[in-house]
Amino acid sequence: MLATLVIGLREGLEATLIVGIIAAFLRRNRVPLAPMWSGVGLAVLLSIAVGFGLQAVEQALPQAQQEGMEAVIGIVAVVFVTGMIVWMRTHARTLTADLEASATAALGRGTAWALAGMAFLAVLKEGFETSVFLLATFQASSDTGLAALGAVIGIAAAVVVGFGIYTGGVRLDLSRFFTGTGVFLVFVAGGLVLTVLRRAHEAGWIVIGQQRTVDLSWLAPNGSVQGALVTGVLGIPPDPRVIEVLGWFLYVVPVLALTLWPRAWRPSPDRVPRVRAVVAGALAVAAAALAIAVPTGGVDLPRTTAVSGDASSVSASVDGASGVLRVAGTGTGQEARLSLPTSAHRRVTRAGVTADRWRVVQNGVSEQRSGADRPSTLTLDDLVTLFGRLPVGVSPSTNPGPFSARWAVRDTVTLWTVRGGVLDATRDEREVLTLSGGGLPSARTTTLDRTVWSVPDARVEQSAASVAAADSRSADLLLWKAWLPIALGIAATAQALLALRDRRRRRLPTIPTPEPVPARGPPAADPARSTDHVLR
Repeated sequence: MLATLVIGLREGLEATLIVGIIAAFLRRNRVPLAPMWSGVGLAVLLSIAVGFGLQAVEQALPQAQQEGMEAVIGIVAVVFVTGMIVWMRTHARTLTADLEASATAALGRGTAWALAGMAFLAVLKEGFETSVFLLATFQASSDTGLAALGAVIGIAAAVVVGFGIYTGGVRLDLSRFFTGTGVFLVFVAGGLVLTVLRRAHEAGWIVIGQQRTVDLSWLAPNGSVQGALVTGVLGIPPDPRVIEVLGWFLYVVPVLALTLWPRAWRPSPDRVPRVRAVVAGALAVAAAALAIAVPTGGVDLPRTTAVSGDASSVSASVDGASGVLRVAGTGTGQEARLSLPTSAHRRVTRAGVTADRWRVVQNGVSEQRSGADRPSTLTLDDLVTLFGRLPVGVSPSTNPGPFSARWAVRDTVTLWTVRGGVLDATRDEREVLTLSGGGLPSARTTTLDRTVWSVPDARVEQSAASVAAADSRSADLLLWKAWLPIALGIAATAQALLALRDRRRRRLPTIPTPEPVPARGPPAADPARSTDHVLR
């Protein structure tokens, strides 16, 4: 409630001051006020319509898109309030003169509706800023009813104070008022920055920097006055994340310094380009230092790893989507080499981490031959030894054997790598045995699967855990190594461009304005010489 009250009071007072200055000028020049009030009323109605329209659009969206809409509205609100603070600080002293000059120009155009347009645009700017800022504050507030009540009270108080200033019954140090409320709104806008970053994460836009920093539940317990102040007014959650704290400091510190910086310490116009250039250089150096000094946080798995089974180790040499796998035998010292073509490459998830996978299948058929490993003739005892039981469809009474055996062999070698290092590797062999004869009425087919060699499961889990932890750390460091330097680089570029602009402006020649001759006055055809035409 307090935040929306101050917002309504400050924004409403700005609008009433503008209207009061224009009305006083028109009264001095004996110009009717009806067109001005028409413009003010239309601007107020449009500002209210903007607020309700944005709220209606947001409510019609799905949940994730609602979070994104709230983040966008919050960003616009932060931009508006920052521009409002800076503009009022730089134009507070000349506000009356600027508005009276604009009113004089409007009178010079020969129609009272020009004044209505001037008042309309002036109030619409303030009203639109107020609508967006209040809407973002409502969304961040835990009690929308109290927040709306605070806004109404603030705007009503602003109208009363503005009318008192207009009639001369109220005297207010506007400089101190706008400085004090500006400081308060800087912290309110800093809370909106926290809310924007939280909503952007909930919408799936920001996934980095989500580690919790401190537990502030003791500072802002639910239902307490402290909680209402810290969470409801300043927008600080009880569990701020890393990116939220960083965003809060990056916004509040420079804007607060700009708000409270004494006028006596401001550089002269001749030195402004130099100061901007120094600030741009410092920001660029900071960005480069972060990008270079912050480590990547990744982990590199070994390219050679031990395996169990009929091999001792495997080594992988990966080049993009292709590679070579070398398999060292057990005790023999011989090494088999297998090419990994691009066609066998896929990106998959293995043991919870994203990996590159190659799967190479080799088919072959062995002819009938004698040998202990793949005999051409098998008895019932041989079948029991191979399979642990008799295959389905073979009966000792009707199929006593021996049987003719034909073997079809398929080898499948699979390799998983992460950034070129071996995560897992296996070689699986499937033997398809076709039996005939021995009393069988027709051929019988059965399969025998075995793993020739593989990386132990414990080592695979250990490697996957180290990769997952390193990827998480790398994502956390990406905020400091990439995104923060990018933000600092953008700020440095903006300051450098502003420095060039200021330097060019200082070099432009000033064209002297001829002084008017009082005796002669304005030309006869100039409608500014009289305001009687406005009464028509």
